[in-house]
Amino acid sequence: MSVSTAALDPSVCAPLPVLGQDVTVPLVTGGEVTYAALDYAASAPALQRVWDDVAAYAPYYGSVHRGAGYLSQLSTDLFENSRRTVAEFLGCRPEDQVVFTRSTTDSLNLLAAAIPANCQVFVYETEHHASLLPWRDAQVTYLNAPRTPGQAVETLERALADRDPYGPALVCVTGASNVTGELWPVRELATAAHAHGARIVLDAAQLAPHHPVDIAELDVDWVAFSGHKLYAPFGSGVLAGRADWLQAAEPYLAGGGASRKVARRADGGVDVDWHTTAARHEAGSPNVIGVYSIASACKALTEAGFDSLVAREQELVSRVREGLAEVPEVQVLSLFGDDAPRVGVISFVVRGWNSSHFAAALSAEYGIGVRDGLFCAHPLVRTLLGSDPQDPGECGAPEAEPGERSLNAIRVSFGAGTPDEHIDRFLRAVTELVREGAQWKYRTEDGRCVPDRGEAAQV
Repeated sequence: MSVSTAALDPSVCAPLPVLGQDVTVPLVTGGEVTYAALDYAASAPALQRVWDDVAAYAPYYGSVHRGAGYLSQLSTDLFENSRRTVAEFLGCRPEDQVVFTRSTTDSLNLLAAAIPANCQVFVYETEHHASLLPWRDAQVTYLNAPRTPGQAVETLERALADRDPYGPALVCVTGASNVTGELWPVRELATAAHAHGARIVLDAAQLAPHHPVDIAELDVDWVAFSGHKLYAPFGSGVLAGRADWLQAAEPYLAGGGASRKVARRADGGVDVDWHTTAARHEAGSPNVIGVYSIASACKALTEAGFDSLVAREQELVSRVREGLAEVPEVQVLSLFGDDAPRVGVISFVVRGWNSSHFAAALSAEYGIGVRDGLFCAHPLVRTLLGSDPQDPGECGAPEAEPGERSLNAIRVSFGAGTPDEHIDRFLRAVTELVREGAQWKYRTEDGRCVPDRGEAAQV
């Protein structure tokens, strides 16, 4: 079964309380406005529930796995209970391991360090750099961007049919694009991978915050995601799935916690007996607060009712897409077409505008935070914009002056904490900027488009 969207009444779910809902920011034109955080795809605001849980635990903070005292024992229990909570949230199989990392990027680099020798890796050019780049010691086949979900499966099947059938192989694919928000046919890709003797890892960084992820149902071998996109604070991530490659690999980091026994040899060397559990790849004092915050977010999303959250987000997606469609100068970027199911991540360009100039005006004149650039998915954005791979332009840094065409795009993203007013303000701002232009002059400073603070800066 593919990942699909729910068709429920969005009125059953209100926005979840998140930090920063009442933060006000100054406008370059004067006055202040409540900040509209529409950059969830980069980092979602922390849920108030998560922050409250962490604050309640903070006085009881203790070193995990390393102390006999009450606070250390309490923290150890909380840490391991968090592991079980995440496993349940992801629908892990009994034999799966949950390894805590720093982020999705860290998780995929950990897996890359654990793949067997001579492993062939298959990855689409459409991936975020966290999925595209870690496989430096493997034989990598980069697959061209498909234009339909069916073509994605066909492309993978052809590539796998041509591989060495006797060696290990791994497919890496996103669940939801961080550029277009489109959902990928994960279950079908997993079926294709397994039919050809390959394994598959799911980059769920953009999927997990917006949609239930079930490892067993999707039949993937591993799932990776970040806490800071799942309404938790920065600094924690997860790699969950099959244990065998992880147990057979050298520890990702060598140090305390990864080892069960260390002894000097007669020749002066050191013998090490490494853990075979998740601790093997969790050396050092773990980020217990970060881990607990992920578990808290998993509980909060589950208790809120993920189907209802999905339904409300789909209503917001429809409103944004319909609103942008009313502005002829706006081109929404898509791989799979207008009818493709997607999460609350939408990228677009505006004819006649430098994307960084447009994003700067949204912030300075309307108090709206979006993202501009190539979104750490350079090959995909270049493909969608029809630019040459050698054209200039880099993630988050404009190469053109305000008013000139740029090779970047604008991304608006939202989720469980987004109020209706933020969407309404965004659509109004896009319409006004396109029809009336910016009210302020802008210039490029240190690679960013910023308001000009000179005396004659107002248009």
